[in-house]
Amino acid sequence: MKKIIVLLLCLPMVAGAQSLIGGKNILRWNIGSVAMRNYHFTYERSLTKHFSASLSYRTMAKGTLPFQDKLANVIDSKNINFGNFQIGGTAWTLEGRVYIGLGRMKGFYLAPYLRFADFDLSAPVKYTYTSTTAPTAGQTFSKEANFSGKIKSTSPGLLLGWQFQIATKIVLDLQIIGGHYGKGSGDLTFAAALSNDEVTALNNSINDIKNNSGPYKITGSANNSGALIRADGPWFGIRSNIGVGVRF
Repeated sequence: MKKIIVLLLCLPMVAGAQSLIGGKNILRWNIGSVAMRNYHFTYERSLTKHFSASLSYRTMAKGTLPFQDKLANVIDSKNINFGNFQIGGTAWTLEGRVYIGLGRMKGFYLAPYLRFADFDLSAPVKYTYTSTTAPTAGQTFSKEANFSGKIKSTSPGLLLGWQFQIATKIVLDLQIIGGHYGKGSGDLTFAAALSNDEVTALNNSINDIKNNSGPYKITGSANNSGALIRADGPWFGIRSNIGVGVRF
């Protein structure tokens, strides 16, 4: 691991001896995102010697929620089955980069950005009820209502990084650290025929989530044809990645 870190630190110095071959455009793929089911591509265009603008697209296949424990600590409700919680989605990012020192699309940079994201969620909510109607009167049942829907977010942020050339027309982009903070909102629905006993139990679970939702505003209710949960609150993320690009 130490050898890899030393190699990454030395690459910019070796690359500095090369002339920048290529035009004012870079098409880049963030290879580090693949581990998180993300495919992230960026087009960057140089506008002046020290400033560029870029547009990124990211898509994430729906799957298990990363960092489940972190969200469970924020929304402290045992009625959400975080183990079966699923998330996917897409995002567009507008970014401006200010390169300091080395020149056109090269060297250390500061990059303010604005991210627009759509998330596809599946959130299982647990509820337990005792039937009061025949033929199951007196029996207790534990079920899950699988809510699904979309959350849309808009988040401004700032990224610090270092981009340099490693071969003819090939660049390496070290996105060292960044983060964004904004707002997200959306509706999650569950459709099913529910008995009065189920409606009461599911409403109790939804109310428990409302009362333990931390910084998020949760509203919603159940009826005999299903349920609705509406979420509204802060949306944030951390950025750190490695990108490989072609300059042309």
